[in-house]
Amino acid sequence: QVQATVEPKDWREADTRSERSRLIREGLLEAAAEIVGTMGYQEASVTLITQRAGVAQGTFYNHFQTRQDILDQLLPAMGRELLAYVGECAKKGETMLEKEELQFSAFFSFLQKRPHFFRILNEAESFAPKAYYAHLELVSQGYTRFFQRAHEDGELPNFERRELEVVALILMATRSYLAWRYMYGSEQSGEIPKW
Repeated sequence: QVQATVEPKDWREADTRSERSRLIREGLLEAAAEIVGTMGYQEASVTLITQRAGVAQGTFYNHFQTRQDILDQLLPAMGRELLAYVGECAKKGETMLEKEELQFSAFFSFLQKRPHFFRILNEAESFAPKAYYAHLELVSQGYTRFFQRAHEDGELPNFERRELEVVALILMATRSYLAWRYMYGSEQSGEIPKW
């Protein structure tokens, strides 16, 4: 099983200045994810983020220009983590369908490990719109390329190349609404049913 996250090393244990800087930045992003995930973007203050990360407020500004800067970088950082996790999980598949099933399951597995992602994604449209649209573009383009490669390899023979982006968007929406239903909504069980 692939791990969605690795327990980060404490910045106080860094061996070099550059490692310390990287760990502080990662710690601030992780703290922002926890704050936004539990309280929402609107309540995510620099004070709360730095308190959660265990750093001084002045240190925050060595890594991010403003509160909005960290909020704008939060979804892209988590989105890259999601895509890496899903991609790693899909490597076990040989056909497009096998890979898609693995990616589908991995998305929900990621949400179990990173439960704040869904709220961060959904509120980003209002509070970090540039990040939100950049994330959607990144995911939809990657997903479309995945289907295009499969199409070039003879899979998905009943689709025209121009239809593949629509398939990607439909499956992106499917993931979102199933997450809402089974992981966060009225049928909340913490995982997607196997069926």
